[in-house]
This record gives sequence, structure tokens and C-alpha cells, in this order.
Amino acid sequence: MTNSLTWLLEVLANAGLKVAEVDGWQTRGRNDLGTIMGVMCHHTGAVAKGNMPALRSLVEGRTNPKPTPGPLANLGVGRDGTYYLIAAGRANHAGEGTWRGVTNGNASFIGIEVENTGASDDFPWPPVQIDAVYRGAAAILKYLGRTADFCIGHKEYALPLGRKIDPNINMDDFRLRVSSILDGTTPAPILVPAVEPATAAGGRGRPTLRRGMMGPLVELVQRKSGVPLVDGIFGAKTEAAMREFQRVHELVPDGIVGPKTWVALDSI
Repeated sequence: MTNSLTWLLEVLANAGLKVAEVDGWQTRGRNDLGTIMGVMCHHTGAVAKGNMPALRSLVEGRTNPKPTPGPLANLGVGRDGTYYLIAAGRANHAGEGTWRGVTNGNASFIGIEVENTGASDDFPWPPVQIDAVYRGAAAILKYLGRTADFCIGHKEYALPLGRKIDPNINMDDFRLRVSSILDGTTPAPILVPAVEPATAAGGRGRPTLRRGMMGPLVELVQRKSGVPLVDGIFGAKTEAAMREFQRVHELVPDGIVGPKTWVALDSI
């Protein structure tokens, strides 16, 4: 059965955010949600490095520190700002707690897990990641007709107080940033152009490439970025290779081949 949060795909994409669908997300969930109050933010606490190493456990659940069946979040946010759609139904993310009289966090809040170890080795969050979290929370609250007051941290909800430390950011500052997006005082993000400007240095009007696309230009990107299998299909491995290529060339590691990335690829 398809659950109620399938609108997340359109809402996040329309906010200019990069979205990746995890297979089966539309029907994943432990029943459906009730009246949605807002969003609850977490950090994963995963030790492993990478863009979203906790994704599998967020989907399937975990055994430590105690067995908890998945899904453990509705959304995951990678270090490159990608929103992973995990579950359109209820997720086991909140646990015991209370906020404004609400005691069933799983049924009342959309859970957002941000990939972060929660330690000093992973702070501050990458700018592209924290900006995506601000904008995603704002887009969801706007859709729900809620204010920034309805964006809370797990550490603010969980009981007894002090039981949770996530997310390891100041939530009052977080709400101020979300509020500024909702009231329009924060500029809209600069989106990657759909086509490379022909006037750019060496520009040939090539299309922007991203996951799911196919063709000879994808083959070219795969050869230049060192993807083992050159098949012309822009899949997960090609996207990962592009992120690494962009990091090395000091570009935003979003895995999208836009004008700046085309210029860097042309230098090879």
C-alpha cells in the first residue's frame, strides 16, 4: 500500500534540492502517519565515512544498541546535500518523548536523518549539506502550512532530557534560518543550468547530466572519471565517481555534471 508522504519527492525537487529515491520507499513504513505536526531532525552517528553510509541501516533497521526494525527515518541527507527518500510511511525515529503535548513522535513528525558522526571530526556540517537541510525543512513546513517552530531536534523531544544529543547543532539558530527561508529573506539557491552555456570557455551547449540519464555523453563522463564499467547509464557508481571527481577538483560534490564540471572534465 502506498503511504501518504509520496508528496515529498515533488516538494523537495521543486525546492531545488537533489533527491534520490530508495527502491520501495513509497510503500515502506510501519503503518501510515497521523496528523503531521512538522519535522524532527537527527544525525546518524555513523562512524563510517562516505556520502550516506548509514542508508542501509536507516532502511532495514539496526541491532545495536538495541534491536530496532526499520525504517528508521523518512528522509536521509547525505554529506553532498542529497535527500534520500526512505519511507513514505511511519518510521521508527523518535522513541519516547514529548513536545507541545505530542507523545507519539513517529506518527506526528517526519524524521530527517543527516549523515554525521556527531563528533568533532565531522563538525561543522558541510555547507552544501546544512543548506540542504535548512531548505528541505522549510519546503516541507511550507507544504504543511507550518512555521519554523514546528522544526525540532531529537534532543528537544526525547525523554528523559539528555537521553539524546542529536542533532549536534543549535536548534534555535536552525529555526531562525528556516524562518528566513519561509519569509523569503534568504535568497533562493542557484540551480544547476539544464544546458551548458555555449558561451562558456569551451562550452558546447551540452546538457546537464545526472542519475538516471543515458547516452554517449554519459559514456564520455564515465571514461574520464574512471568508472570501471562504461555502459552509458548514469547509475549509482557513476554518480559516486563524479562526486569524488568534483571533490578532487574543488567543485560542489553533488554528482551532477553541469557547466563547471564539464569544464573540469574537458581538462582531462
